[in-house]
Amino acid sequence: MQFKLNLIVGAAVALVAGTSMAQDMVVKIGHVGPVSGAQAHYGKDNENGARMAIEDLNAKGVTIGGKKVKLEMVAEDDAADPKQGTAAAQKLCDAKVNGVVGHLNSGTTIPASTVYNQCGIPHITPSATNPKLTQQGYKTTFRMLANDNALGAGLALHAANNLKLKKVAIIDDRTAYGQGVAEVFKKTAQQRGIQIVDEQYTTDKATDFMAILTAIKSKAPDGVFYGGMDPQAGPMLRQMEQLGLSNVKFFGGDGICTAKLAELSGGAKTLANVTCAEGGASLDKMPGGKVWKDRYDKKYPNQFQVYSPYTYDAVHVLVDAMVRAGSADPKVYTAKLFESNFQGVTAKVGFEPDGELKNPAMTLYSYKDGKKVPLN
Repeated sequence: MQFKLNLIVGAAVALVAGTSMAQDMVVKIGHVGPVSGAQAHYGKDNENGARMAIEDLNAKGVTIGGKKVKLEMVAEDDAADPKQGTAAAQKLCDAKVNGVVGHLNSGTTIPASTVYNQCGIPHITPSATNPKLTQQGYKTTFRMLANDNALGAGLALHAANNLKLKKVAIIDDRTAYGQGVAEVFKKTAQQRGIQIVDEQYTTDKATDFMAILTAIKSKAPDGVFYGGMDPQAGPMLRQMEQLGLSNVKFFGGDGICTAKLAELSGGAKTLANVTCAEGGASLDKMPGGKVWKDRYDKKYPNQFQVYSPYTYDAVHVLVDAMVRAGSADPKVYTAKLFESNFQGVTAKVGFEPDGELKNPAMTLYSYKDGKKVPLN
């Protein structure tokens, strides 16, 4: 009899627990970045930031429209490839995720944004900086940091006003990001009286730059601007040293502005000539940067690159809009993203009508003793 009673009580407890769980609403947050290939260190860092946000929100407890919510991440790899990026976006649409954080690169984010717009799911990029992204007029596209207009122009102004350079050569990797930031740098540099003595092109897969650097050396520039990412910038700095370009200043946007650049440049002295720009405040100047970074490093030792604080905030901004709307349905809550006034780790996050971040900060960095340090 006691055994039967235990069975009945056990079944009743299981039924109540099942009912409680059934009432919990599952909200899926997609994340896309390159977690394979040469740019995997960026993608893993971004995914870590988004995952950390989801774990923090679940631990705190989130209620949307009176229902307790369990957040789940749906992670996809786009390998920094535009075709893979649109395929990943379509997978997230088909999975009916409630919102997306990503992609990393402008070359993947711009085509993916069309897919998200067609299926009506908002996405927030933590890192894609080409201005064309928000010029498409999609009401589902948002950006967490300054775009290339700020980065390219800021670097050109530094080259002209602070370093007093007269002649600069430009290299870009022909991606949407690399071309975009190089074009803005060129335009602003010329306006400030800097002569562009050479323009060369490479790819985001190349590792040998001797031919283009030799051509540039013959034009005797004071500086080289590179529009691209750190897997190319590192070897480029090594090869510049080999060719005797050790006194030439080297500039790049946020794509080269990583802790890993020191490792990828293999101890080249030319690392000390680098000035790079990031759209956002330095970690020490972010509202919650230092405390957050300490937590991140404990959880993911030696994995921090650049953008994980922005993916962390992007997840919070999506969920904050859902809470304010009382719904996780993209059709209902997307409009609330434009009314965001969220105090994040990186900044007070609000968006312009085109999805650009309001009042974005920009920070210049250099490398001292192999470490990335802010200049402003």
